[in-house]
Amino acid sequence: MMKALKISDLHVKTRDGKNILKGVSLTVKPGEIHAIMGPNGSGKSTLAQSVMGHPFFKVTKGKIVLDSKDVTRLSPDKRAKLGLFLAYQNPIEVDGVNFASFMRLATKNLLKEKLTPKEFRNRLEDTANKLKFKDDIFKRNLNEGFSGGEKKRSEIMQLAMLKPKYAFLDEPDSGLDVDGLRHISEVLNSVKEDMGVILITHYQRILKYINPDFVHVLVDGRIVESGDSSLMKQIDEQGFGRYESK
Repeated sequence: MMKALKISDLHVKTRDGKNILKGVSLTVKPGEIHAIMGPNGSGKSTLAQSVMGHPFFKVTKGKIVLDSKDVTRLSPDKRAKLGLFLAYQNPIEVDGVNFASFMRLATKNLLKEKLTPKEFRNRLEDTANKLKFKDDIFKRNLNEGFSGGEKKRSEIMQLAMLKPKYAFLDEPDSGLDVDGLRHISEVLNSVKEDMGVILITHYQRILKYINPDFVHVLVDGRIVESGDSSLMKQIDEQGFGRYESK
């Protein structure tokens, strides 16, 4: 069995008929980090949410294959159980759902490894400490009253606990100060060995902490250029203007 997340000629439109993705192909293998960059409105978040199965987006052509299994028409929960994960750009607040209880239920349903309550608590506390959460994090509701930086760290905490096969991180660096960026990068680097990561970002500054194996430029629903991390530096210096005519 070929282990990879393979996106082939993916065309996606919104529920109201607007075409967003116009033939995206991308293969991500375990242990690889792929950075996706592009101007606002180019389809970066749509790509992440479409692969995860968001109902607002409809795949009109192409396939999404996870480790040789076609998941193009599967529901989001089934994709998650097979090993897909999405850290949202703007995580929502969930009133009345305790953060620790949410994590316990998620790990119980998604982890193949079964944790005792003590093992779960120890792992949760260790991950929270690495991300510099305060002790009251386990008493709070999911993202409720969290700052922007806390919401981003909450998503990375879920990633570290659930250990998916492939993870989309939608602008995890936005809204973070330098310390917050360093903390999430340290945790990501510690768990990425057997995980394929697709990192959506606008900024080159994350390169100080995370070194992508591949960088892709997405413009108007298409990948117009791919390269190594040096491509990200070029974009940071020159912007996306050179792709306008492509």
